[in-house]
Amino acid sequence: MSMGTIQNGGGGRGSYRPRYRPMAEINVTPFVDVMLVLLIVFMVTAPLLTVGVPVDLPKTQAASINDSVEPVVLSIKSDGQIYIQETPIELDAIAPRLTAIQEARGVGADQLRVFVRGDQAINYGRVMEVMGTVSVAGFTKVALLAQLPDQKSDNGN
Repeated sequence: MSMGTIQNGGGGRGSYRPRYRPMAEINVTPFVDVMLVLLIVFMVTAPLLTVGVPVDLPKTQAASINDSVEPVVLSIKSDGQIYIQETPIELDAIAPRLTAIQEARGVGADQLRVFVRGDQAINYGRVMEVMGTVSVAGFTKVALLAQLPDQKSDNGN
């Protein structure tokens, strides 16, 4: 009778099997790193998303307009210069440019929203020229933008 030993580690007392237990902790460090990077990216890009032509808007009590579709913004500076978004443009080139924007977005002329921002020091006739040009081009959703007044100015403080 010969005595043999089990060499294959078949579960006897002499076999060594490391025990792997699942990790019960969640490592949040990569998550925090990603969130901080996203925060920095959004903090840097958020100011760049606003229309860059500085215009001193008049104050009004009207309610804000909330819409998910991005409108086209026409700005008129105090010197009378007209801008589409941030690009300077002449009055007679507004209609073709708006038509090109409308076709690029794939919407009808009655669906494209056009906001007109006029400096409060600008002549009212210049604003009406721009609005008339937009209206003659077939765009019906034209609105004037204004700035809400500060609470301090209403109370005399």
